[in-house]
Amino acid sequence: MYVGKARAYTNIALIKYWGKKDEHLIIPMNSSLSLTLDAFYTETSVYFDETLTEDIFFLDGKKQDPKQTAKISNFLDLVRQQQNLSLFAKVDSRNFVPTAAGLASSASGLAALASACSTALDLQLTETELSRLARRGSGSACRSIFGGFAEWQKGDSDQNSFAQPIPSDKWEEELAMLFVLVDDGVKDISSRDGMKRTVETSSFYSGWLENVEPDLVTAKQAIKEKDFNKLGQVTEANGLRMHGTTLAAVPPFTYWSPESLKVMQLVRAVRKQGLPCYFTMDAGPNVKILVEKKNLAALKNFLADHFSEQQLISAFAGPGIERIPVERSEEL
Repeated sequence: MYVGKARAYTNIALIKYWGKKDEHLIIPMNSSLSLTLDAFYTETSVYFDETLTEDIFFLDGKKQDPKQTAKISNFLDLVRQQQNLSLFAKVDSRNFVPTAAGLASSASGLAALASACSTALDLQLTETELSRLARRGSGSACRSIFGGFAEWQKGDSDQNSFAQPIPSDKWEEELAMLFVLVDDGVKDISSRDGMKRTVETSSFYSGWLENVEPDLVTAKQAIKEKDFNKLGQVTEANGLRMHGTTLAAVPPFTYWSPESLKVMQLVRAVRKQGLPCYFTMDAGPNVKILVEKKNLAALKNFLADHFSEQQLISAFAGPGIERIPVERSEEL
């Protein structure tokens, strides 16, 4: 039996990844930039075993159906092909998130699985190689290999599309992100399907591509200069542009809810009062607010009049991939 276990933390894109150039290889249309966070993470164990007759996938203690297992099997096939291995595997993945947060992440899950496979089979992958492998499972997973700020360089082939850390002199330790959970239900349209529809049909998509590379330059400059307002402004503008593309898709759609708009308005209101903070959203209604750590308590107090304590979750900069020893009691 070959066994490996790893922990990976979720990341939030400040400059968004939105659109694939190659669906099979998961090569993106644009480069992106993220901040890895400490509040949400996934621990995944993998067991390659000769006694198994098929792949088995458990998520949070529950055996998954064939459709969910197929995605994991497809990823395992990549590893098996590279190693000329024919063993099936059991994958046990557990998401550690606040109760009812609805923020389970394929990014942290697939990054953890990639690292667990590398450990189990003693692949001795570099961080770049591990990032490249994780990308094949879930695009944004390539960024969760690294702690702090990371840039996913889009590249144009399997070999040169991967993430790398952005030097920041540990400035990210001065930052925080406040999650405002307005909805934990299942999305009407998945990020994968929404992305595909937007690329294929949105008349606004060309404008997105024209602006995203300059946004990336601005964000990296802000990190280098430790300029919070510059980083916040480009984060907010980039997120709004991404969501704007969905309104011109055919048929049009949006991930925003009335509560999402309420949070945006509140962020603008508290900013006018002199508290610097900026919002962003992924492909879902929950809002993330970038704020300096020193102002986090004041921001939470402001929002406490509108949202419950359970809806407001604080996160700080998180570490990169972590390999975890497997206890004997955990083995098959």
